[in-house]
Amino acid sequence: MNNKEKIQNLESISAQVRRDIVRLVNMAKSGHPGGSLGCADIITALYFHAMNIDINKPTQETKGEDLFFLSNGHITPVLYSVMARRGYFPISELATFRQLGTRLQGHPSPVSGLPGIRVASGSLGQGLSVAMGAAYAKKYNQDKSLVYVMTGDGELQEGQNWEAIMFAPAHKIDNLIAIVDYNKVQIDGRLDDVISLGDLEKKWISFGWEVLKGNGNKMEEVVNLLDEAKSRTGKGKPIVILMDTEMGMGVDFMMGTSKWHGVAPNDEQTKIALQQLPETLGDF
Repeated sequence: MNNKEKIQNLESISAQVRRDIVRLVNMAKSGHPGGSLGCADIITALYFHAMNIDINKPTQETKGEDLFFLSNGHITPVLYSVMARRGYFPISELATFRQLGTRLQGHPSPVSGLPGIRVASGSLGQGLSVAMGAAYAKKYNQDKSLVYVMTGDGELQEGQNWEAIMFAPAHKIDNLIAIVDYNKVQIDGRLDDVISLGDLEKKWISFGWEVLKGNGNKMEEVVNLLDEAKSRTGKGKPIVILMDTEMGMGVDFMMGTSKWHGVAPNDEQTKIALQQLPETLGDF
């Protein structure tokens, strides 16, 4: 498969993932569609391109395997869709999202025994610290595989993040790639209207990180950014990618507003949304 075909294949997967997201949240009558839609290209590229993973390996046996931690754990619709499409569990199980007794809880939980979920997340501000510990352990064990973590931009208003951001370069944790979902919108409104993060790029640089940035909603750019980040690992510094994304990407009435951070579309809204999202792999 040449590069053009690879990008087209990834775009096809992410298109279906966006349909899955809207249907998941509508069927459950709850969930977080906005951020999930914005991150569909990034999570797809991670699981289908960037990460070295073995879906048949027991979840807690992590030696030699790249790890991913979703710190902004409320966007499980995108994570569950991608993991199901990647083969971690049956695609039909997506229909149980947020139902009583499901493994597909509103936030990721290892208690339910879902393959590929290693820690509970969604209590915002903690995921970067967890990923830091996992990356530190891999270095201690001379494991050359990588650790990825995604955090929301509003989540960076939490102080614990900055302790972790300070810790990583001090201990030369250079097997860690952090990704910031930089959509500049959080549940209460625009980021700058709640608590501005100022110049985020300069802040990460000042803490000693390698910083990359680009468009998280253009698949080719996402792939290139992830490849570039991987090429910079092992050189003494942790790496962060500031991914500019659009909240609600792909559904015109959801885009760019905090309204759809945690609101499920009704049946009529879902019908309109699905008319804008092509079915490429078949609905669950």
